[in-house]
Amino acid sequence: MTLEITDSNIQELILEGSPLVVDFWAPWCGPCKMMLPIVDELAEEFAGKIRVGKMNVDENVDACEQYGIMSIPTMLFFKNGELVNRHVGAARKQDIVQQMEAIL
Repeated sequence: MTLEITDSNIQELILEGSPLVVDFWAPWCGPCKMMLPIVDELAEEFAGKIRVGKMNVDENVDACEQYGIMSIPTMLFFKNGELVNRHVGAARKQDIVQQMEAIL
C-alpha cells in the first residue's frame, strides 16, 4: 500500500529510517496516471523493505519547492534520511525496480 505523503509528514517519513520512494504527481498529468499502477505494484512488491508514497504536487507546494520538483512525474529515493537518487519522467517498471534495489 502506498503512503499519502504531504508537506506536513514528509520530513518525518524521510528521517524514519527505512528507505523511502516518493512519487510526485498530479491528477491532471497523463504520464503520472500511467505511472500510478506501477507505483502501487512497487509498493506491494517492496513492502517491508522500502516504503513507497505519493505526493500530490497541487496540494503540497512546500516540499516541491524544497526538492526542486520542476516536472512530473518525479520520483525521489531516500536512504538513511538522505536524498540519494531522482528520476524525472515516466519510466518502465523494471527501471524503477533497479533504482529501488540500489537503495536496499
